[in-house]
Amino acid sequence: MNQQNLAEFIWSVADTLRGDFKQSEFGRIILPFTVLRRLECVLEPTRKEVQKQYAGLKATQVDLDLVLPSVAKASFYNISEFSLSTVGSTSTRANLEDYIAKFSANARQVFEHFAFDSWLIKLESANLLYLVTQKFATIDLHPDAISNHEMGLVFEHLIRKFAESANDTAGEFFTPRDVVRLVTTLVFSSDHEALNGEGVVRTVYDCAAGTGGFLSSAIEQVAEWNPHARLIPYAQELNPETYAISVADKLIQGYDTKNIKLGNTLSNDQLPHERFDYCLANPPFGVKWEKVQKQVQDEQKNLGFGGRFGAGLPRVGDGSLLFLMHLLSKRKPVEQGGSRIGIVLSGSPLFNGGAGSGESEIRRWILENDWLEAIVALPNDLFYNTGIGTYIWILTNHKPANRKNKVQLIDATGMHAPMRKSLGSKRKLLSEEQIAEIARLHDGFVNVASSKVFNTTDFGYRRITVERPLRLRFSVTTESLATYRDIKGAEHVDAFATLIEAGENFDDLPSFLKAANVKKLGKSAQKAVFACFGSKCPEAAPVKESDGSMVADPDLRESENVPLNQDIKYYFKREVLPHAPDAWIDENKCDEKDGLVGIVGYEINFNRYFYQYKSPRKLEAIDAELKAIEAEIAALLSEVTA
Repeated sequence: MNQQNLAEFIWSVADTLRGDFKQSEFGRIILPFTVLRRLECVLEPTRKEVQKQYAGLKATQVDLDLVLPSVAKASFYNISEFSLSTVGSTSTRANLEDYIAKFSANARQVFEHFAFDSWLIKLESANLLYLVTQKFATIDLHPDAISNHEMGLVFEHLIRKFAESANDTAGEFFTPRDVVRLVTTLVFSSDHEALNGEGVVRTVYDCAAGTGGFLSSAIEQVAEWNPHARLIPYAQELNPETYAISVADKLIQGYDTKNIKLGNTLSNDQLPHERFDYCLANPPFGVKWEKVQKQVQDEQKNLGFGGRFGAGLPRVGDGSLLFLMHLLSKRKPVEQGGSRIGIVLSGSPLFNGGAGSGESEIRRWILENDWLEAIVALPNDLFYNTGIGTYIWILTNHKPANRKNKVQLIDATGMHAPMRKSLGSKRKLLSEEQIAEIARLHDGFVNVASSKVFNTTDFGYRRITVERPLRLRFSVTTESLATYRDIKGAEHVDAFATLIEAGENFDDLPSFLKAANVKKLGKSAQKAVFACFGSKCPEAAPVKESDGSMVADPDLRESENVPLNQDIKYYFKREVLPHAPDAWIDENKCDEKDGLVGIVGYEINFNRYFYQYKSPRKLEAIDAELKAIEAEIAALLSEVTA
């Protein structure tokens, strides 16, 4: 039985729950029972030895946690006399509670996070507890029947079913394994030699761990390359139920679950002083972070670059870049080997936000520190809960010499295989051959059709403000004079009234004031004159300040993004002046960091670099196709009416 069929078989227990429980509640019962049965199967071979050892120790003061895990040949144990098959039909809940209570604390916490005791009470009230327990007792989840990797996939299938029944988003909790495999391959490939040494120990961290699939796949991949290497997993997860599954998974694999934390990574980093060799993550796409806005803003204000968010804050509508900055805060110093990071993001972190925005400043911080190694554009329809385009960012603070100040973009949007059966929005997958091809492109680091190498500065620009003069034609009418008279600060009302009768138009301010015999205007009065007596006219002379500088027309104000590697004056002369000879650059708008004219911005526009023009179909071909369709419709109609 494969993982999906096994998951479907387990989920069939839900048929027993129908009528007594809401469909959205099925998963809250099935998931912890599945975990319980898996833990039971793992411990079964050593069950008698553990009970025998416990009998000899229970009257002593010996710490059971120091002895029994080695007897159980696992990182956890259970000293209860009960199992799922022996809890009985009369005191089922009491016996089950005893069974769970006598797990070691590291395993018992799993069921606490599921709030399993409350569901046992509800099952008992519905007279279903014994029946459900016996159904799970018959399911074979022994490690020799289903591996840890396969069990992880079973949990993911169950969560997807749970999410569908609860109208929830399964993709928030786990990442498709083909995407995971690609990310881990790209992150680990350059460290292949280091990972192939004897007694290698490395740390790996996921800040949005879900069920822990990213970490499990990373551990499996390193074990494939070098059985003597060891990856130590660290993680933090927000959802208690998926956290519980992640803890159970790592318990079974023999890892210290103290490194797996429950809580919001952005507002409460529970591994604040840890630094890791590898970081992997697929944070939720486009999720608002307003719930933790105060904590994040306080950290940025109080700690600056001494915290995680010194570079800037993205708009509240999408917290993806907050997770990216968090991962970068976990990098090891270069002298300790540095770190490699792989994170899956949507398209918005590439280009959202103009120059000076939080998003742009975060990209600037990353690129100017030369941490971005590569970005891979993935095909649509790879994820369970969204069909949007996604991207893998690979970052490191120890680039090899040939990648210094370079960024590689890989277009893998055309590399995919169809799925025999869609899973939610997932209609495509990455085959092993396609993953290997993408890895070869990454390792090759050359310019070909689907891989391009850029300087880090190629993504930067200066946003300059281009001004054009205000050109006004002046005249006075009875109505405009009345409006002017009512404005606070108006001056020389009677003088301007003398121009009504003449009805003359003036194409510059000095001649207009001279005709009214007005020698000087205050600032407020001048503003009122512009508003009441002036009308925009492209043939009029530019309006000037008293010092001779031209007044800018805000309606004609524009911005130009000048590539960082181009001189702004040369760009202005070439691109702007031929179309607007009277334009000038506002040199008062300078970048806060380097003080130069123009505000620096960074964006990565994949379409710009990989766009391929496709000529439209010829009209003759379209016309012929339409006529063929018309003929087909006519033939069908004739059969109906005949």
